[in-house]
Amino acid sequence: MTNGTVVNAIQNRISHKLYNAMLAVAVICLLVGAPFGTATAAKAEAKKPVAEMPAAKVNINKADAATIAEVLNGVGLTKAEAIVAYRKANGKFKSAEELTAVKGIGESTIAKNKAKIVL
Repeated sequence: MTNGTVVNAIQNRISHKLYNAMLAVAVICLLVGAPFGTATAAKAEAKKPVAEMPAAKVNINKADAATIAEVLNGVGLTKAEAIVAYRKANGKFKSAEELTAVKGIGESTIAKNKAKIVL
């Protein structure tokens, strides 16, 4: 083999390795890029101001505990279950303010959820 042939062989080998490395990087970028793009879109949706998101409402005379807990701020599943138990024992609520009769529900909870409570 001559000097020129050896140099050409080395250049071809380097070019082939470089090509394979670039191809591997491209494939990895494609595989990894999809989840990051989705996560970025989800983060953008989550950063929307509260005013742009539709306000959910809950009928406290019909909803189950899970729905009440999901919609009302400051009301977890335990308090929501207490609301449902009170409703079953005492009948339908006549006003949102009547929720104060339920242990753990105060006036401040009603005030911050007033727009979400439906009878």
